[in-house]
Amino acid sequence: MQSSVSIAKSKLPNVGTTIFTVMSTLAHEHDAINLSQGFPGFPIDPRLSELVMEAMTAGINQYAPMAGLPILREAISKKLETMYGCTYDSDTEVTVTAGATQALYTAIGSFVGEGDEVVIFTPAYDSYALEKIVSGSDIIVLSDEVYEHIVLDGKRHVSSCEIDGLRQRTIAVFSFGKTLHATGWKLGYAVGPRELMSEFRKVHQYNVFSANSPMQHAIANYLQDESKYLGLGQFFQAKRDFFLDKLKGSRFEWVPTQGTYFQLLNYSNISQGLDVDVAREWTKKYKVASIPISVFYHASLDEKMLRFCFAKEDEELARAAEILRQI
Repeated sequence: MQSSVSIAKSKLPNVGTTIFTVMSTLAHEHDAINLSQGFPGFPIDPRLSELVMEAMTAGINQYAPMAGLPILREAISKKLETMYGCTYDSDTEVTVTAGATQALYTAIGSFVGEGDEVVIFTPAYDSYALEKIVSGSDIIVLSDEVYEHIVLDGKRHVSSCEIDGLRQRTIAVFSFGKTLHATGWKLGYAVGPRELMSEFRKVHQYNVFSANSPMQHAIANYLQDESKYLGLGQFFQAKRDFFLDKLKGSRFEWVPTQGTYFQLLNYSNISQGLDVDVAREWTKKYKVASIPISVFYHASLDEKMLRFCFAKEDEELARAAEILRQI
């Protein structure tokens, strides 16, 4: 007789598999070009790999300090001061995490309690207008800044760290995975004023305790060359322009993205179907996977938009664009 395990009460009764997993699985099942999930389709800098090997060979393979290796926290602090003119104490206000998602989860676990109100702006928020909302309140801001360097067309990322009205009440989260084309490394960091970071670390230490040691050491050395991340905007702008140029003549409409490595395409001239249905159907029929934009909203907002990741090799982008042009 088969036995079953009874779960008294699910902590996440309304949470299923994420759309990213669903679409990537669908892409794999139908041998489709996967422009859905946001991971780079090209290798990391060989020098970064060399630095990891050097760290491993040197014996940096045991637990890192809970808050992260001092050499990396110092590099992060220096980077933030150079880019945004803000000073964070590397000992008490910077914590290295096992990816940005872990940092976000830890921040939520640190400050959101039963009965607290949480305000989520969809699909994004304006840093300056948020500043006005939280002024004179006890609101704590969680700022997701993982795409800080992927800003195109000469635009500049404005960090919550550099805004006086926000810095003292903000936990800001960043990603080395996005910056270094190494999403599988799951390394990120969070910064915030000492009082907030102290609470953040209480949860962090029982969540993952510490992140990957040799990779932390390698990244600390890699960051000494600022060109390694300051050139990301131009790099991805070239990718975007290549992809959109190959889409000319299609029935899609678009506004060129100026941030992140995703391009939104409006398909209303082709179909009036729901974006979730269209994304699934086209993955199966045309072999190109995307993400429906409606999943990023709490309400049923369907603007006939699909999201395509252009952080891929040019050959793959060209093949995908050629398929899309024929739809």
